[in-house]
Amino acid sequence: MISISDLSVRIAGRLLIENASVSIPDGMRAGLVGRNGAGKSTLFKVLTGALSPETGSVSLPKKARIGQAAQEAPGTEDALIEIVLAADKERAALMTEAETATDPHRIADIQTRLVDIGAHSAEARAASILSGLGFDEDAQKRPASSFSGGWRMRVALAAVLFSEPDLLLLDEPTNYLDLEGTLWLEDYIRRYPYSVIIISHDRDLLNTAANAIIHLDQRKLTFYRGSYDQFERQKAEADELQMKARAKNEAQRKHLQSFIDRFKAKASKARQAQSRVKALERMGTVAAVIEDHVQGFSFPEPEKQPASPIIAIEDGAVGYTPGKPILTDLNLRIDNDDRIALLGANGNGKSTFAKFISGRLKPESGTLKLAPNLSTGFFAQHQIDDLVPDESAVAHVRKLMPTVPEAKVRARVAQMGLATEKMDTPARDLSGGEKARLLMGLAAFHAPNLLILDEPTNHLDIDSRNALVQALNDYPGAVILISHDRHLIEATVDRLWLVHGGTVKTYDGDLEDYRTLIVSGGKQKSAKVEPEEPKSKSVQRKSAADRRAALAPLKKKIDTAERKTAKITEIVAKLDADLADPKLYAKAPEKAKVMLQARANAVAELAKAEEEWLTLSAEYEAGMAD
Repeated sequence: MISISDLSVRIAGRLLIENASVSIPDGMRAGLVGRNGAGKSTLFKVLTGALSPETGSVSLPKKARIGQAAQEAPGTEDALIEIVLAADKERAALMTEAETATDPHRIADIQTRLVDIGAHSAEARAASILSGLGFDEDAQKRPASSFSGGWRMRVALAAVLFSEPDLLLLDEPTNYLDLEGTLWLEDYIRRYPYSVIIISHDRDLLNTAANAIIHLDQRKLTFYRGSYDQFERQKAEADELQMKARAKNEAQRKHLQSFIDRFKAKASKARQAQSRVKALERMGTVAAVIEDHVQGFSFPEPEKQPASPIIAIEDGAVGYTPGKPILTDLNLRIDNDDRIALLGANGNGKSTFAKFISGRLKPESGTLKLAPNLSTGFFAQHQIDDLVPDESAVAHVRKLMPTVPEAKVRARVAQMGLATEKMDTPARDLSGGEKARLLMGLAAFHAPNLLILDEPTNHLDIDSRNALVQALNDYPGAVILISHDRHLIEATVDRLWLVHGGTVKTYDGDLEDYRTLIVSGGKQKSAKVEPEEPKSKSVQRKSAADRRAALAPLKKKIDTAERKTAKITEIVAKLDADLADPKLYAKAPEKAKVMLQARANAVAELAKAEEEWLTLSAEYEAGMAD
């Protein structure tokens, strides 16, 4: 049992946790959630003893080993497999002693203990963990110094997983993983035999791996059993009950106060009034439910969308060194309303393909045809380093709007989701999430027709990720997405492409198929890469053109349904605006009644129009897929 009692923690004069208490049963896999800056990582420092609380205490089981991934694995000449094996300090010490021990009794004790801790199968277990995190057999033998910082973070994660502590603390473990590594980690944590606490904003990780949620909110800790989705439901129900209790409490207090105000001056009622004063004091108040406002994302709508395809690739090949292409045999098209997620392990070429279609890399062979006047917005996490550290968000945006008034520059920064008090903060002092918002806003500044997002959710909390989902679904252009966030992919894209084996192909299957494939080590073929049709390119182009011509009348109906839906939506919005005026019901109740009926009719008509649009669109997509 982990017991936190009346804990208060202050950092740089700011109170992050105040008189918080929570108990976590042994063996729980708990997700620690809360807004960025709430104090989650600070709580980890208290649990590990790296930070002393202002008041309160933390009680852990005696001799419990606590494990937390290092900030980065050392860049030494040691092989990765050796670094991971060394993380089990008891095994490493016993193996070293076994080489020099001479006392027969001590030798027996050492060998018995090595058997007890499974030391002789340790290398296979370490190799399995490294493999799950993306290191093949050859990579495991390479020195750590030959890997970048992001890959060393994976080694540090592998080391703490291998050491199997009694309490495993993971702080945003998926930030340096691809989707494949994330799926593997979900399954590993789900089967972990001891206690785990995970700080994560990955909804699917918390739903799959966690069986409890600890919510850090308003400086308090609250324990919920179940997955993240179950926590959300329980939290919403608790908030609703609290709001009802508060409303009832306020009504009772108002009633008592009214009696006191009316009769406190009358001698005949003085005693009753005094008793109600005491009742009012005893009653107390019910705290209000405080809802934090989440800044949304806003991607400007392109003025004109080019005709499909906006990108067509034939027999394409691309790489960084002439004669050594990373991707070949590329035969793909992207339409102006496509929503595509790129799957595939890091190192297979996802980012290379993204740079290729954005025009940052030229084809080594074959053709890459772009629609006339195609505008592309490109976001990648590593571009955060391109922000000028000493310049504020306003300064970054002003460079793109040099002739407009200051108020318009600040309004544009606000649309990116940065709070007013952060607009003049130097970029170096912004949080990771705030930097991501600024960079995303700069990438989409000129209203691109195609938005390419490479790991956009790192450093974003769950509510901000939901806001990103909504913004992408509202954005009318095409989207290419690279992400380890399964919820973001499932909520925003409708096509999957697999970057694997030196090429990019359409993936026939959904993310659950892909998850099964990854977790099983690729042994189950429940999903597959679509084979190319053995047809010449001219036959393929003619076939596609024939399908489009045959479906042209259906496409026209879809466009008509879209315009109808948009028109009715405008009517409903106008009626909602008029009906929101309270004066209408007092001055013209009959008119209000007519407008309410008109709104009901419009909503019903909108539902029919949307259903028609969905039916036509499904028919069109099926026709194009034939």
